[in-house]
Amino acid sequence: MLLLNGKPLSYDRAFTDASGTQYPANWLRLASLAEKQAIGITEVASDPVYDQRFYWGVDSPKQLEDVTDEGGNVTTGLKTLWSAEQGEIAALLLAPSDWRVIKAKETGSNIPSAWKTYRAAVRTACNTRQAEIDAVADAPSLKELLFGAATITQQKTDADGNVVVDDDGNTVMETVTNPAIATPWPAPLE
Repeated sequence: MLLLNGKPLSYDRAFTDASGTQYPANWLRLASLAEKQAIGITEVASDPVYDQRFYWGVDSPKQLEDVTDEGGNVTTGLKTLWSAEQGEIAALLLAPSDWRVIKAKETGSNIPSAWKTYRAAVRTACNTRQAEIDAVADAPSLKELLFGAATITQQKTDADGNVVVDDDGNTVMETVTNPAIATPWPAPLE
């Protein structure tokens, strides 16, 4: 982060120094380090970034489990919060087809089998995702489960579990499905 007189500067924004000299928005990108230092700009490390959905601060994860104090007050843990979120997502996925179920009940007709299958798949995915959430051991694992990349790159191994190397002795890497992410939601019907 760049500071001038203790105040942060942003790239691509005009600014004024203590003497009243105005600098255009592109000046920080075009100026050399010496030019920046000549007018008193210093560079300091930015504050560490953390995901507030899972952490109170850097290296301070939120609690996973619900906690009840002596007075009977319950502090909801991440597992309960994210499990409830899965139920809300399932409800949103089912809502557009609810009218089909209501119509079938009111008219005595059948729900098309594709819609029955889809609705069952949504409920199954929700239950599986909630079980996966319940099984995590820590906040980083929960974050990876819910927001991890679909694929990861890892060292390729042979059938015996040995690392595969190429003719030059370099480790061979492969891209695989991330085993630490949650069960996907079913694709919606058209």
